[in-house]
Amino acid sequence: MKRGATIGFDVTAALTQGGGIGRYTRELIHALVSAAPQYRYTLFSARPPAAPPVPDSLPAAAHVAHRPAPVDERWLYRLWYRANLPLPVQFFTGPIDLFHSPDFVLPPVRGDIPTLLTVHDLSFIHYPETFPARLVVYLNRVVPRSVARAGHILADSQATRRDLEAVWGVSPGKVTVLYSGVNPRFRPVRDLAALAAVRARYGLGNRPYVLTVGTVQPRKNYEMLVRAFAPLAERHPHTLVIAGGRGWLVEGLLAEIARLGLGDRVQLAGFVDDADLPALYSAADLFVFPSLYEGFGLPLLEAMACGAPVVTSDASSLPEVVRTDGAAAALALSPHDEAGWTAAMDRLLSDEVARRALAAAGPVQAARFSWERAAGELADLYATLLADLRGLPQTSEV
Repeated sequence: MKRGATIGFDVTAALTQGGGIGRYTRELIHALVSAAPQYRYTLFSARPPAAPPVPDSLPAAAHVAHRPAPVDERWLYRLWYRANLPLPVQFFTGPIDLFHSPDFVLPPVRGDIPTLLTVHDLSFIHYPETFPARLVVYLNRVVPRSVARAGHILADSQATRRDLEAVWGVSPGKVTVLYSGVNPRFRPVRDLAALAAVRARYGLGNRPYVLTVGTVQPRKNYEMLVRAFAPLAERHPHTLVIAGGRGWLVEGLLAEIARLGLGDRVQLAGFVDDADLPALYSAADLFVFPSLYEGFGLPLLEAMACGAPVVTSDASSLPEVVRTDGAAAALALSPHDEAGWTAAMDRLLSDEVARRALAAAGPVQAARFSWERAAGELADLYATLLADLRGLPQTSEV
């Protein structure tokens, strides 16, 4: 192992995104700095200067340095990926021995150093209609080129690894699967005052609720979920709570809620602070995750860790999160089976014994995943890449 090596790590997502890849990046870099102190870390970022960073985004330690770019992400990416300006990331970071980009795109890198790129999913390939058209064009231009240039790829799941091989012919030896973890703060919350405070903070009232968490966008399949929930509103007192910031193409969901007359039974809670999520999960009678496609599905892991009974889509990576050695800690079904979702939610809301069984299985399954384990595996991969520079050729071309 090359001891004392300096790892360049792009933390832009940690500073600019509250959930999703932002949370992944924050959790991973905090765990990595703690688990692998044999490295020095130079944290590169580009964010809008006027935008406040997500609180507690970056670790602080003697072996960690932060090197923000003097221009924001939008302009820097235009220079790199539209103008093809070969300005190496080392212009901002200074000398580094390895560069890791955890968010789909790889900047120009100078010299023959290892580069590592995390590709979370290929949803823009499989479900382009669930993205703004301009974003699909951008991702289809930049991500395949970044994948081709990267010395090695991290995938969030075996499903993403298979996609990389099938869609772009990426060699299996170039891809390592690194599962996400779950922060220890995600555990069942029993304190009644804490549960009531979160209810009040997000205006949830006193009704029992079914919960889903994730950015409001079509890939999350919320329109189908609302239709599946509609018959339940006549038989159960529950509210359907959709917690997540508004992403894109939300008009269809809003129209569906209005068409079904569910304005008082479906609540868009907006983005939920990380500190409030454990109580929100814990108070739910049911957590549902009907996504069409996910690279991993971190909310599933968090909900299970908090003891929420879970119903999930069986698409893409999600069975990997809820099932181990044939035993499932959640009920899984097709994201296209609307009637099946109605029946599954109805059955579980009517059967406390079945809900308790799923609630008990969840924390056991979630305990199989940890950020410490992920950080240890990643540190080992860094060591391998640093020790062997004979892999695929590196290039600074964009």
